[in-house]
Amino acid sequence: MAEFTIEPFVDGEPGDHVLIGLDAVRAAGLEPEVGPFGSTVSGELATVSDAMARMFEAATRAGATRVSVQLTLRAD
Repeated sequence: MAEFTIEPFVDGEPGDHVLIGLDAVRAAGLEPEVGPFGSTVSGELATVSDAMARMFEAATRAGATRVSVQLTLRAD
């Protein structure tokens, strides 16, 4: 699972850099759960890693000034 925040952000009014970053995650095959302080995705490590790389690229090109990510691995 990865939890991420694309900044700058305004609660309830995501900028283009946030929307484009979320679209990049979707293009990688994951549906982000968007919350008030960040978004989360779950999946296989390779898929989540690919989604995060796509999001970094897209969001920063669209004007993001900071992207924070926390990755949590489950031992199954």
